[in-house]
Amino acid sequence: MEQPGARITQHRTRRTAPVPRPAAPVGQGRGAPVGRERAGRTPPPLLRALRRDQRQQRDQPVRLTGLGSGLLAVVAMLVAGTVVARLGAGSPVAYGVLFTLCCAVCALGVRPAELVAAPVSAPIAFAAGALPVTAATAGSGGLGGRVMALVGFLSLQAGWLYGGTLLAALIVLGRRVLLVRRRRAEGRAQTRRRPSRPPRSPRRSPAQRARSRH
Repeated sequence: MEQPGARITQHRTRRTAPVPRPAAPVGQGRGAPVGRERAGRTPPPLLRALRRDQRQQRDQPVRLTGLGSGLLAVVAMLVAGTVVARLGAGSPVAYGVLFTLCCAVCALGVRPAELVAAPVSAPIAFAAGALPVTAATAGSGGLGGRVMALVGFLSLQAGWLYGGTLLAALIVLGRRVLLVRRRRAEGRAQTRRRPSRPPRSPRRSPAQRARSRH
């Protein structure tokens, strides 16, 4: 026979059995506020500056360094001088036009941090490209004849040299002015985006506070 005490204990255990709670959905619970606080934190200023620079570098086109711009100008003028010496019979006008185009391309392609390299490398490229042109006109005069032909070519075609160098300097100067204006505009936009601080109340002495109370 079943004893009455056993029934009472079973009845009590059934009543006191805990009801299972529904499981919390994903993203809620104790860990949710911590995740929200972490997600809402703003990155440090250094990290934001690095991200801004990376975005600007991605948006900007690929530019040449100062050394790369100079090497490109020298190689391009050597090729141009060789072509002019063989096809144009050493025509100084054709060589001057090609030199002007080369100066413009190098001034537009150099990166903003090394803009001075474009007008500096222009005379070097002009002299390097003049070597094959004067070699065709010097004939068999030896080394001294080639040097004299090069000096004469540079002195007679100084107008093209100064014109190409001046064009590169003007392009570089224009790019510099535009860069400074763009930076100023970005600085003004950042200052406008910052929230303005509320005006602080002037500090009053205890005597003034007592007077205002009365």
